[in-house]
Amino acid sequence: MLGIDLGSRRVKIVEMAETGVLQRQSFDTISFYREYGKMVEGGLHINMPGLGLPETLLIATGYGKTSVRVEGARNIPEIQAHAAGAVYQSSERDFTLLDIGGQDTKVIQVRGGKPVDFLTNDRCAAGSGRYLENMATVLGISLEELASYADVSIELNATCAIFAETEIIARVIEGYSTAQLGAGVNYALYRRIAPLLKKLPSPVYIMAGGGAQSPALRQIAARDLQTPVIALEDPEFNGAIGCCVLGREMSGTAR
Repeated sequence: MLGIDLGSRRVKIVEMAETGVLQRQSFDTISFYREYGKMVEGGLHINMPGLGLPETLLIATGYGKTSVRVEGARNIPEIQAHAAGAVYQSSERDFTLLDIGGQDTKVIQVRGGKPVDFLTNDRCAAGSGRYLENMATVLGISLEELASYADVSIELNATCAIFAETEIIARVIEGYSTAQLGAGVNYALYRRIAPLLKKLPSPVYIMAGGGAQSPALRQIAARDLQTPVIALEDPEFNGAIGCCVLGREMSGTAR
C-alpha cells in the first residue's frame, strides 16, 4: 500500500504494510514533478520504478490533488487523510489536530476517530510554515534554531508575511536579540491560528505538519490552551500515512 500527499512545498510518500510503515520519501514539489511525474491523458503518471517503489494500490491526497489527478490512484480528501493518520499514529480518538503546512494551516476536530469539523487558514502565508521559513532567512538562522525560541519575546504586529520582514529588520536595528525576535516570530504565528483552535476545542491537541517539529510552537500552544499538545512521531508524513490507513480500510485489510 502506498500513500502520497501532494503538498504545496513537499511531496510525501509512504509505503505501509500490516506491520507498519516500511519506508518514507520526501521531495521538493517542483523537483518531484520534473523528475518523476508526466502528464498522460489528463492524469499525472508517477514513475514508481524510478522511485524504487512497487506498483501497488496508491492512495493520493493533498494540496496538489485539486489540480493534478494521479493516474491509477484513489483520491481522498486531505481532511480525512490527516485525521486518519493522526488517529493511527497517536491512538487517540477524541482530539483537535493542528496541521501547519507550507502554505496553509488546518485545524481538524476528531471525535470517535472521525473528523467532525474543520477550519483552515489558507489565504495568507503569515499563518503557515512559509512564514517561519521567511523569518528564519531574514534572521539568518536555521529553522531548527528558530524552533528553540519560546521565551522573552517581543510583539510583532505586521499581519503580512512581506511586511513582517521589514518589521524584523527595524527591530534588529533597535537592538533586539535573535532570541527575542525568534520568540516573537513564533508567538506571531501562533496568534494567527489560536482562534481556530479555540473554536474547535478538545481535551487533547495534536500537532502535525512541518510546524510540529517546532518545540517552541508546542510550548506556546500548551501554555495558551492549558492542555497537553502532542507531536506525532512522523508529523510531515501524517497525510500519506492516513492515505495508507484509509486505503487498507477500503480494501478490507485489518490494521
